[in-house]
Amino acid sequence: MFKSIDLGDQKVSYLLKLSRRARRLRLAVHPDGNFIVTAPGNLSLAAIERFIVKQSRWVLGKMAYFQSLPRPLVSRGTRKDFLKQKDLASELVRRRIEHFNRDKIFSFNKISIRNQKTRWGSCSRNGNLNFNYKLFSLPEKLADYIIVHELCHLKEFNHSTKFWHLVESFLPDYAESRKALKKGYTVF
Repeated sequence: MFKSIDLGDQKVSYLLKLSRRARRLRLAVHPDGNFIVTAPGNLSLAAIERFIVKQSRWVLGKMAYFQSLPRPLVSRGTRKDFLKQKDLASELVRRRIEHFNRDKIFSFNKISIRNQKTRWGSCSRNGNLNFNYKLFSLPEKLADYIIVHELCHLKEFNHSTKFWHLVESFLPDYAESRKALKKGYTVF
């Protein structure tokens, strides 16, 4: 259940999870700004909130730290997130591949949407294209770059000059997107 609490001069929202298996209170501030409190099921709300207030310096410090990062982050999703967004990501990827491959210059075997931990996409030597479901959460320009990048690996299975010229033929400003992904969008 969602709650909010005053921590000094700041009102903070948090998700309270009561668990029979929890033996102690646990506070977690995630890079996407979510604050989650896990507590034993028999603990009163008053006791939980006293603990949060006692730890307010840590909570506010973590929130400030994540807000200060100079880059947008894509947070680690749950299995539920994956199942909910997999079809949306699949639809996006197929639509954009159809757009970029309208002249049918690329042939591939299958497209998979996965819950990858460290990659936005990959291409196998067998012609299979794999994409992270979180692609759906990126700006379209960045998603297009990732999709085109993997499509181009179907012709050039390397990062040679020839490969980058092929990418550039589809996305003349690909370098901006590449730089934005390296600098700011992280899969973790």
